[in-house]
Formats: sequence, structure tokens, C-alpha cells
Amino acid sequence: MALGDQETVISANEAFYDAFAAADVAAMEAIWAHEAEVTCLHPGWPKLEGREPVLQSWRGILAHPGRPQIECVHPSAIIHGDTAIVLCYELMQSACLLATNVFVREAGTWRLAHHHAGGPVPAPD
Repeated sequence: MALGDQETVISANEAFYDAFAAADVAAMEAIWAHEAEVTCLHPGWPKLEGREPVLQSWRGILAHPGRPQIECVHPSAIIHGDTAIVLCYELMQSACLLATNVFVREAGTWRLAHHHAGGPVPAPD
């Protein structure tokens, strides 16, 4: 594992939540993997497989004026070679979810390959 990988993965995870908070479609598209297969499990949605269906879901979510405000807290990264798993809590006004974000290293950059949020769960201390 290269020095600083955990910090770099956590920064990539923060970039994902920053893109969500800013409703920045271009930033959201940039964070997702281009070469690896991507998947996404939104709460209450069917599974999404493939870059275009996943990005289309995010375009719709980000365009919706009533989308929730989400704060990512307590992220932790586990790195296995060129794959990293980030576990975190998503705090919203009305609920707390757990999320798993899987990143892959593409051309030296950590890119999101899978997002799964589910719950609700009790908020962390």
C-alpha cells in the first residue's frame, strides 16, 4: 500500500459527497470509474449496473430540488491492493443510513465503482 492511500481514498470519498451536496453533475460523473464496471444500490431502488444507468440515476437525483442533504461522518477506509472500501454514516435530517463506497485505482486515481446506502440505522455517537 502506497504511503497516503488511506487519506487519498477518504478524500475521494469526500469528493463524492461534495458533488452530491453541490448538485454538481460534472463532479459526480468525474468521481465514478471509467474502466471498471460500476454498480449502485440506492435505498428503495432496484439495483443499477453499468456506468450510464448509474450516472443517469445521479443526474436525476441531483436535479431534484427535494433531494436530501447528506453529511458523511466517520468514514473509514480498508485497502486491498487497487481496491478500497469506505464505510461511513450518511446523516440526513430525518434518518441515518450506513453506506459502503468501493473505489478502484484507475491510472493512479481512486474512482468510485460501487455505492450502497441502506438503513435507517441509529446515528453514531
